[in-house]
Amino acid sequence: MDLFIAAGFVLLDTGATLGGASWWPTHPGRLAWVMLAVQALAVSSLAARRRAPIAVIAILTAFTLAISLLISPAGALTPANPGNVWAPYGTVLAAYGPFYYCKDRRTAFAAVGIMTVTVARVWDPSWQVITIAVLRTALGPLLALYFSARHAMVAALTERAERAEHERYLLAEQARADERARLAGEMHDVVTHRVSLMVLQAGALSITAKDEATRRAAEELRAAGCQALDELRDLVGILRTSPEGHQGRSATGLATLVAESTAVGTPAELTEQGDPALASPVVGRTVYRIVREALTNARKHAPGARVLVVIS
Repeated sequence: MDLFIAAGFVLLDTGATLGGASWWPTHPGRLAWVMLAVQALAVSSLAARRRAPIAVIAILTAFTLAISLLISPAGALTPANPGNVWAPYGTVLAAYGPFYYCKDRRTAFAAVGIMTVTVARVWDPSWQVITIAVLRTALGPLLALYFSARHAMVAALTERAERAEHERYLLAEQARADERARLAGEMHDVVTHRVSLMVLQAGALSITAKDEATRRAAEELRAAGCQALDELRDLVGILRTSPEGHQGRSATGLATLVAESTAVGTPAELTEQGDPALASPVVGRTVYRIVREALTNARKHAPGARVLVVIS
């Protein structure tokens, strides 16, 4: 894109010069054609205005100064329209570069100021030339300052919006964590306590009951209560940790564990008997942890050995 823009300005300045809108003489000689070629080379430096904006301004300023001195006081060239601005139109785009691509604003102002003085030909003052020169070299910096301020404002607003969104997410996560902690505390303090009393009473009844049917029913009640306590403890543990830590930790994630083990060099095979969905969440998570630890031990103590995982 920069090359196309530079080529466009080369054609524009060449056409404008030959059309009499700049310094072109009525009877051009060899020097005029040489300077026209030099002007094309100078304007083509616009292709580097992003990487070296100060150098581009220096090149165009040097050409403008050279053409001005050749016209006056050297008299080597006599323009057909002496009241024209002799600087190429590429100076408009060149003045834009330092304020948008250069971080040092002092250097930018100094470079554009020197170019403005050269384009305005203050040593041969003309109100028309000075006015056009100032407008030509001021348009680019004004646009650059506007776009720079707009870019900074958009970046600041985007950063503020992202920060606000992140803060809302953190607040929501904190609220969820607080609610989970509150639920875990209530379950631990109330439900677990009541179930523990039921288990103790059932255990006492299974010992003190006189008939066999009562003792057997009490023992079954105690066993069911113990299982409920295990599940409650596991559920409380889940509530007290982040939900991300337990995603996939169930019997349904065993295939992923086996695949990961095979991928790192320990070939493993999974055989499942029965329906995993019938197992309680506690059993599923326990199986997941046991299989994960077993695969880790196999990789550690028998690297490369084939592992068979059988779940029933």
